[in-house]
Amino acid sequence: MDLINGDRLKSDAFNKVGLHVLPKGTIIHSEEIALLIRQSIHHVDIEPRDHSESRLPAEGDEFSQRLRENFDLTIQGYQSIFLEALTTGKFNQTMVDDKLKPFLETIDDRKDVVSLLLMLGRDDVNLYNHSLQVGLLSYYIASWLGYSKDEIYNISKAGYLHDIGKSQVSQSIRNHADELTGEDLEEMRRHTQYGYDIIRSSMAGDDTTALVALQHHELEDRTGYPLGIGKKEIHPYSQIVAVANVYVKLTSSSIGRPKQSLIAVLREVYGLGFGKLNEKPVQALIHNLLPNFIGKNVLLSNGEMGTIVFNHPTDIFKPLVKVNDFFRDLSRERDIAIEEIYLE
Repeated sequence: MDLINGDRLKSDAFNKVGLHVLPKGTIIHSEEIALLIRQSIHHVDIEPRDHSESRLPAEGDEFSQRLRENFDLTIQGYQSIFLEALTTGKFNQTMVDDKLKPFLETIDDRKDVVSLLLMLGRDDVNLYNHSLQVGLLSYYIASWLGYSKDEIYNISKAGYLHDIGKSQVSQSIRNHADELTGEDLEEMRRHTQYGYDIIRSSMAGDDTTALVALQHHELEDRTGYPLGIGKKEIHPYSQIVAVANVYVKLTSSSIGRPKQSLIAVLREVYGLGFGKLNEKPVQALIHNLLPNFIGKNVLLSNGEMGTIVFNHPTDIFKPLVKVNDFFRDLSRERDIAIEEIYLE
């Protein structure tokens, strides 16, 4: 993240499995930085910078730096809240507001949510930054659905705290290297009830936030947990946080499942909107992110790089892509798909 536009690579860049990502001499722009981040390349060698010219950061660079600083501070705040809940069974509600509100004010007028999500997406997602990303996406979904400013904040806060119950799950289970089964799985699933109890003890009168912690794994076909309730019994705030939670989980690598591209995640979430997740927040997520894809650089499944120039309203995951001096209509070329989307 110390790279700036115009830096030049001093040597080839390879990812951790030895795949050649960028050649020596590449001029760095935002899309190259995004590519390095997505490939988990944390350091590269660059040619000495020419300090004879004044190089002021662009407005977008200033925003990115401020955003990441606030993001990291809010994650640290959540860690403090989590550790307090772990040791005492409750937390200071004031600390939640003190940490979350400044972060949301930073991103309040950010329109290009795709760039924001790509910017904040990390390969080393843990419980803390997962919770903040769920709170962030819940904030946007609630705003797209037309909730009031106060409701939007409360929904975001519920997303931020949805996994606080995991503080009562043993660290050995939380950090288990393999997929959980048996009693360990049942204990992990109890984090919903633990979260409900912790929030009720910490935030007197805020039963809705506690209810979201309890219900965020419920599904409309009654196959969720802990209660197996259906569509009519799931609170609207819980429906929103459930969509955000699934999205953030799918964009992160996990046991037995590599990290997926943003387009693949949205396609999967879209499918879950037919019977599993509530269709309203799902549709809000899909139809508000897709317009932001226009102008983004993409990697196609045939190895070509291109730029999305048009979204087909009837075939939303098969846009028109400009590749060099010609166009590929993915709605017609069905064997070609988008593998990855990059920052502009």
